Amino acid sequence: MTARISTTMLVRFEPDQPGLCTHLDAVKPVNPSAPGCEDCLSIGMVWLHLRICMTCGHVGCCDRSRNRHARAHHERTGHAIVRSIEIGESWAWCYLDDQLLPARQTQPSTSPGNNTSGTGKETRSP
Repeated sequence: MTARISTTMLVRFEPDQPGLCTHLDAVKPVNPSAPGCEDCLSIGMVWLHLRICMTCGHVGCCDRSRNRHARAHHERTGHAIVRSIEIGESWAWCYLDDQLLPARQTQPSTSPGNNTSGTGKETRSP
C-alpha cells in the first residue's frame, strides 16, 4: 500500500514559549516532496517513520530508520526543523537546538485510515 500524505502541511508553533528554539522563522507552509521517504524510494529501501522538513517539504526517514534520511537532509542543507508526519503526531524537532517542539496542528497531516509505515508508533525521535 502506498502512503497517502496530505499536500497541506501547515503547523503552528507557539513562539512565545520560554526556551523555545530560535529557528522557527525557517518554518514555512510546505508540500511533501514524495509519498514516503524520498531518498529510500529512489534506492528501493524501506523506512520506519517519516519526517518532513518544515523549510522545503523534503520527506525523509527517522533516526531509527537504517538510512536516517531526514537527518542527512538537515546535514546537507542546514534546514533545522522537521516534524513527524505519523498519524496522530504533531510534534516537531529542531536539529540545531536538539529540542522537541510541541505543535498545534492546523490542518490534517494524513488521511484517516492510511498509514505511513507498517511498523507501529514511534515516540518523539527525530
